Parts: sequence; C-alpha cells; structure tokens
Amino acid sequence: MKKIVVVGGGAGGLELVTRLSKTLGKKKLAEVILVDRSRTHVWKPLLHEVAAGIINKASDGVDYRMHAAQHHYQFQLGNMSLIDRENQSIYLDPLYDDDGEEILPERTVEYDYLVLAFGSVTNDFGTLGVAEHCYCLDSLDQAERFHRALLNQLLKINQDGVNKDKIHVAIVGAGATGTELAAQLHHVANLARAYGMPEMSAERLKVSILEAGPRILPALPERIAASARKALTKLGIDVLEGTRVARVEKAGFITAEETLIEADLMVWSAGVKVPDFIADLNIFELNRANQILVTPELQSTVDNKIFAVGDCCGVLQENGKWVPPRAQSAHQMASLVAKNLVNLFMHKPLQTYTYTDYGSLVHLSKYSTVGSLMGKLSNSSMFIEGRLAKMVYISLYNMHLFAVHGWLKGALILLTRKVSNLVSPRLKLH
Repeated sequence: MKKIVVVGGGAGGLELVTRLSKTLGKKKLAEVILVDRSRTHVWKPLLHEVAAGIINKASDGVDYRMHAAQHHYQFQLGNMSLIDRENQSIYLDPLYDDDGEEILPERTVEYDYLVLAFGSVTNDFGTLGVAEHCYCLDSLDQAERFHRALLNQLLKINQDGVNKDKIHVAIVGAGATGTELAAQLHHVANLARAYGMPEMSAERLKVSILEAGPRILPALPERIAASARKALTKLGIDVLEGTRVARVEKAGFITAEETLIEADLMVWSAGVKVPDFIADLNIFELNRANQILVTPELQSTVDNKIFAVGDCCGVLQENGKWVPPRAQSAHQMASLVAKNLVNLFMHKPLQTYTYTDYGSLVHLSKYSTVGSLMGKLSNSSMFIEGRLAKMVYISLYNMHLFAVHGWLKGALILLTRKVSNLVSPRLKLH
C-alpha cells in the first residue's frame, strides 16, 4: 500500500489528512501518516487567545493521536530533520522527556508522496536580543509560556505594598497577532479583578505596540487599519508607528533613535518566515522568505513526489505578489492537494491552484471586530465592523472545525463550548 506522509499538523496539514482519511485512507488505497512535533493542534489564529488566557488547549485543542484514532490515518510524534529524496524517506529526531531520557529513537518514515505543511515561524530579522528576551507566538508551547509569565506579573502587582503602578507589555509588530493580543491583554487585566486579584485592572496594565512601518496592519486595507487604530487608542493602548527596534535588552526595546521603551514582558510578532532548516536541506528552490517554490499543481519544482501547502509554500500570483501566509490560503491549498493526490491514484489529470482572497478580519477581543469581505463575482471589497464582522470572524473558525471533525461532531463541539462558556471561568489561571 502506498504511503502519503504529511509533515505539519497546522490548519493546512490537519485538514489535508482529514480529507485524505475520508477518501484514500478509508478505502484502504493509501496509508496516511501525519508527523508533528507537538501532541496537540490549536488553530494558529487563536494562539494569542491562549497566550492571554482566554482559551486553553483542553477545550479548543485537537489531540493528534486521538483524532488519528477516530479517523483513518496514523500519527507520528517527532521533528523532521532530513529528507532523503533518493530513498523517499524522512528522518525524525530522537524524542526526549523533560529529564533528558530518550523516549523514542531516531526514526525513518518512508513515503510515496510527501506533503510539507510545517508552517512558519517568527522572523526576528537578525535583531540582537530577540531570542534571549522576547516571547513569540509560533506554537502552543510558546503561547502557554507567555501565559505563565503574564500570570506571574499579575500576581506580583496584586500583592500589598508593591511599589509599582503598572505592568508594561510591549509588542513589536502591528499585524493581526500583535493588535489582537494587545486588545485581549486589556480585557484580561479587567477580568483578573474578578478572579482573586482585586488590585488589578486595565488601568494598571500599559500595553504598547511598536510598528516599524507607517501604519498598523500594513497587509490590510487602510480603512481597516484606521478603524483598528481608533479602537486600540480608545482602550489606552500606545500605538507607536514608524518605530524601528534596533536591539532588545533585558530592560526593554531599544529603538533606532536609541530610545529605551521599558517593558516587563516583550513580545515579537514582526513578520514570519519558513524555518531556516528548510534552506539547510539544500533541496528546494526557495524565495526570500524560505518558502518552497511549487508548480501550479503545488508540487515542488524539484520533485513531483513532494507537495507543499500553507505558509511554507511559495506561490507567485499573476499580479507579482506571493500568496499571503494566511489560514484561508492554507485551507485552499489543502483542498487542492487532497484532490490532486486522489487524482494521482485514479490516474486523472491534476488541477492547478488559484488563490481566492475572501477578505481579512481583525478581532480586537470584545471591543471591536473590523475587516473586509471580497466579492467573488464583482471582485469588490466591502468594509464590515461590529456584530456582522464578529459573526464572520467566528464562522471562519467554525469552518475549520467542520473541516477537521465533520459537520455533526463539529456542531456538537460548538454546542459543548457554548455550555462550557456558561459555567467555566472566563480567564485561565494555570
């Protein structure tokens, strides 16, 4: 039986193995294997909510092994370190526990078709001090690490006799992650008062967003950025546009003008890139962001047995722009590769990929949601905000749930979450 190996269980990878399990896997036409370094999937656009403590992996995460058991594929926990094209196999690093004891040795996983879907990581642009002093939100582990640090700061300032007025959180990068995290932190600071921290409120939390460019949300239309900036400013969040960070020190960010922006917690969310190890493999043609260049069918340009989807996939559009690293593009790529893999097994021609932009949304906690919807027929853009925008934003996540779990189970999960929200704390305190 032929093997299809998917490396990376993000939005694209998990949706892909789910689709393949319903077709090739269920019919015993192929063995489908998912490889990921984490045990749990959380939709990446929600990682800032994990960091703030609004959601947790127990209620909003997907356990890969359990999901695999319920569907028709296998799960391998591990980090891919090498691709052997000649022998059509990948190598997984040994797996160790917290005490350094080996759990699993180095392993080899053979494939007939390989799909790379390992996503992207934060791009620090070589800025000194980022790795030592900043939190990033690339993974569930990183989001939970920031959340623990945030709780520690909240506990410190809530004690009697503390000679400190405010906690200062500074965020570099005013894209969707940076702006949404800032709004959630403002909300969390107010929530903390009702959960055993009576001295805490939003007035005791100072949040600053540093953006090197001329405006926040540079990848989105001007009207969305202006509306989001107005909402953030109304919350008392400092929006520092045109502020480039030269280096990071323990005390805070040092700007290009040698100004110190002090911070107790520092977050770096200023752009993304594909992990450097893909370039070290010296296999693929890459663009400047380390994305793997692909054919119109999403096969790598150097090997038609290897596909790429999501953030690690580089697709140049007719307008000269690269397909943006968004959840909607990963979803579309996963759908196409699922069809093309089935077509390969059925000896049918492959389909080509065309990115469709359905618009962009920014959800600023409970305070505001703004965005634009793209019309498929007219190719026009419609600005939306308020309740309508929030409904559309929620529906995007719901679509991901349905793609991963199916309509029936997805609906049951949504119902369970509604009930849980009524009885569970609104702030995760552990």
